[in-house]
Amino acid sequence: MKIESSDVNIESLFTSDFLKIPEFQRPYSWEDENLEDFWNDVVHNEGEDYFIGSMVLYKSGRQEFGVVDGQQRLTTVTILLCVLRNAFQSIGNNNLANGLHSLIERADRDSVTRYVVMTETSYPFFAEEIQKFDAKDFDTLPKAEEQRLQSSLEFFSKKINCLFESIDMDSTISLEDKLGEKENRLLELRDKILFLSLIRIELDNKDDAYLIFETLNTRGKDLELKDLLKNHFTKLIMRKSSVDFVALQWKELLSILNSSEVNLDPDTFITHSWSSRYEATTQQKAFKKLKLAINRKNAKVQLKDFVEDSKYYLSLFSPDVGWSKGQQDIVRSLNAMRIFRITQHTPGVLSLVRANKKKLISDKALKRALRAIEDFHFLFTAVTSSRSSGGISSMYSSFGRRLFEVDSSNAAGVVISDLIDKLNERKPSVSEFVAAFEQISYTNNNTKQSALVRYILQRLASHEKLAFSDDFSFLTIEHIYPQSKINSNWPSELVGSMGNLILLTSKDNVSIKDDGFDKKIVSLRKLTNSVPKDILDSDEWTPEQVQLRTAKLAEIAYNEIWKVKY
Repeated sequence: MKIESSDVNIESLFTSDFLKIPEFQRPYSWEDENLEDFWNDVVHNEGEDYFIGSMVLYKSGRQEFGVVDGQQRLTTVTILLCVLRNAFQSIGNNNLANGLHSLIERADRDSVTRYVVMTETSYPFFAEEIQKFDAKDFDTLPKAEEQRLQSSLEFFSKKINCLFESIDMDSTISLEDKLGEKENRLLELRDKILFLSLIRIELDNKDDAYLIFETLNTRGKDLELKDLLKNHFTKLIMRKSSVDFVALQWKELLSILNSSEVNLDPDTFITHSWSSRYEATTQQKAFKKLKLAINRKNAKVQLKDFVEDSKYYLSLFSPDVGWSKGQQDIVRSLNAMRIFRITQHTPGVLSLVRANKKKLISDKALKRALRAIEDFHFLFTAVTSSRSSGGISSMYSSFGRRLFEVDSSNAAGVVISDLIDKLNERKPSVSEFVAAFEQISYTNNNTKQSALVRYILQRLASHEKLAFSDDFSFLTIEHIYPQSKINSNWPSELVGSMGNLILLTSKDNVSIKDDGFDKKIVSLRKLTNSVPKDILDSDEWTPEQVQLRTAKLAEIAYNEIWKVKY
């Protein structure tokens, strides 16, 4: 078997070969989440070639290679190049549009014009609706397998439109410079795509290509980071007895992650662990960085560090593991972060937990840091849905590394205080928060925010020092004005708003039923320890009162409860 491998980039690949995706390959399947990750890695990549893995090809004709592995990435890159080409044309730069199109469609050695990437599974849709630059020969509607191609085209087109809109809205750029700024941003993005790097693996025939493909990949997708890293450790750490140190350590690491009540992806863990200790990275770039940093001298220590970190990582997501009854405030903050569905904080929080378990910081210091992170992401993420251009992730990775590097509790305290200051500076304004808080709603027909609503009510109840006969986890959400009586004066958004909601025990909730307020308040006044005082003092319940109460709760939440810095 003859194997040739080389490091190439997209530009060299697209200018030297014609690539054919055979009919037997699975159809294009990248979802918006995959596209978002790809876009973010390309757009935010600075100063490095972004590595997109290997591509396995076999000779199928003159200048033509069949694609055995890499068709999803290859198709995605082609779609993005087509979108950029169209964008150049839309701003009137046909030279740049034509230059880019020459990487999408060009003449072969016989001067026959061909598409550089040809696919049998979605022909003619891919060629006519995406790659074609001049007038279409005919219209083609996407079949089921081609709808993802159409969605990807629309996804990247929206990204470019948003880029253009941000330039149009930027008052710091003069009107005459806006067109040039759009061109420069497109050129920058074009060059980042063309310099994406990959390993090109070429074989003489299809059978050999598939043998290599099965060696690299037994699950029909790219070789995972955990497999690459395990193989790297195996090469570096020599077996000195019948005991396979790497295999045992790796088995323990995976066993720890798999014991979680939630799905913990090993590749994500490796990326977070490394980012919390040494340098920020993405899954796509991680192996390249780790391979350079991990050598024969430090491999054993590095492997043990990964196993150790897996235990701390597990405790972030499984509150029953690694925490005592006296650490419930820590568990509550960690659970809150799961409710907010955030991930960018993980390297920083992992570093905090590691420092606590190693006795570098006290439980009190850990609680203080986690509370600040919880408060910030409640304001920034859960309520106002603010977006970061990547600065939040960088901030947490930088914090994690700084904390990892200190060797005293005092120094750790300084690093934690610095993080809290940065979080406090980034929190949204009170007006932004109140406006977003007023949009939170929960009804039986709108349960999307139920976990967030329950969390807010629990924190509000704790702030008011309300007492319940049951644990918070067993309490139910009560609508003061009942859901069963929603009408034009009491629309569902108002009935579900925070000002109309309280927590009650299941027993109390059932006994109160859906009575009018005049009857309900009599029952509520028997629960003086568990019902907010402003409700107990009310003699009527109107839409205006609910709106005012929602706004008041929002201000209390911002100024007194979720303060970030205390």
